[in-house]
Amino acid sequence: MLDFFINFVGAIGKKFINFISNIGHFFTFFANTIYWMFRPPWYFKKIFQQIIDIGYFSLPVVGLTTFFSGMVLALQTYNGFTEFNSETTVARVVLTSITRELGPVLTGLMVAGRIGAKMAAEIATMRVTEQIDALGTLGTRPMQYLIAPKIIASLVCIPLLVLIGNTIGILGGYVIAIYKLNFNPNLYLYSTMEYLQLIDIIQGTVKAVVFGLIISMVSCYFGFNATKGAEGVGFATTSSVVISSVMILTSTYIITALFFG
Repeated sequence: MLDFFINFVGAIGKKFINFISNIGHFFTFFANTIYWMFRPPWYFKKIFQQIIDIGYFSLPVVGLTTFFSGMVLALQTYNGFTEFNSETTVARVVLTSITRELGPVLTGLMVAGRIGAKMAAEIATMRVTEQIDALGTLGTRPMQYLIAPKIIASLVCIPLLVLIGNTIGILGGYVIAIYKLNFNPNLYLYSTMEYLQLIDIIQGTVKAVVFGLIISMVSCYFGFNATKGAEGVGFATTSSVVISSVMILTSTYIITALFFG
């Protein structure tokens, strides 16, 4: 019994020490990445390729997700607030929910699933096939050539995707309100513009920047430190998506509490 207890406590202690070690390793990786982001040379061709991949090719999935979310939100709000002034209430709830929360979070989760997994798999494959070591041998810094362009492109693209997603989500609510709920279009648009506040846009943009940093940094970290061949590539890809999603949902609460706490 005593041996079992000692082994149990030892296993927990080992897991805890590994957890703390991994956190320290991640923040070391984070600091190195930020350092090399601001050091020349900057690979503008790589940055532009990442902007196209992250921004342009993510538009369909982000647009569809936010559009139908706005539609569902308008329907649910109308059903829940039938005893109130539905037109202004639906417009306000759709606007506030999309700009403050749903737009940034849904965009972040979609990009984490699409781009985060791709980043992790690409870098992990290069790691296990020793291509990253080859870059270092040829005099190219992997942090500058592989990691920095992805971080920069994410910080540029995801806020833009959130702004576009917010617009499409509000449009989805408008379509349902006008063509299904038979609201007055002029009154609905007036209510939307009346309740639009700069603080909501700022909050959504701040979340987008944080989400972009989380997705790119976590994905690159797991890919860059992948091991064990094909199994390591799968582990890096899965871990990047799961950890990014959890951190997005955690950070959105923290940011909301800072703005409105």
